[in-house]
Amino acid sequence: MSPVAYPVVAGGAHPGWPAKLGPLPTVSGMVAGRPLHRRDFAEWQHARVRDEALIRRWDATSELTWEQRHSRAMWHAHRTLLRVGARRGEVVPFAITVDGAFAGQVTLGGIQRGALRSAWVGYWVDSRYHGKGVGTAAVALLVAHAFGPVGLHRVEATISPQNLASRAVVEHLGFRPEGELLRYLDIDGAWRDHLLFGLTVEELPGGLTQLLQRWRLSGSGSAPPAREPR
Repeated sequence: MSPVAYPVVAGGAHPGWPAKLGPLPTVSGMVAGRPLHRRDFAEWQHARVRDEALIRRWDATSELTWEQRHSRAMWHAHRTLLRVGARRGEVVPFAITVDGAFAGQVTLGGIQRGALRSAWVGYWVDSRYHGKGVGTAAVALLVAHAFGPVGLHRVEATISPQNLASRAVVEHLGFRPEGELLRYLDIDGAWRDHLLFGLTVEELPGGLTQLLQRWRLSGSGSAPPAREPR
């Protein structure tokens, strides 16, 4: 697979958006990605409020209470910002689904074109699906999409050293550790250090198939067969 400089398309569209990802099989069911829907609010709110203890320590600092941050108005603002960013070519956001049910989010953000052609990947998954390969499947699908239709050269992830579950996702897929960023993000009330992981298109000539092979060889019991979804 070689890097491709995809042009921005007239009419507000851009390479790789709108799109759907997958599906891929996991022990929880078929994992896929799709654009966020207005009707996702109830499941988004329920999962995020229920999982506050698991999510908040990795989330951006805010003066609002957790409940205020997950109101209908905040969902509308969050979804609107992502839709506007997607139209501008700055972000590629997806709802993660398992057998069609909302299960979290995976986002390609901070998209840069020109000589850089890079973006970061971020994700969170409903606790009902933790440890079952859902997050890893979603990130694998998004990375393959980033190096394919979106036309990027590099994808990176910045993760708290203590966030072992999130680190496992990128490690299963062969992201390289590139160092530590000191006091990098304002998270849960303080400036936190983060580990930097990266992957470039030259390291992934086999695309999604190669990502799935890496996942399988990492020893994860949740890895699907090493072949592209139909």
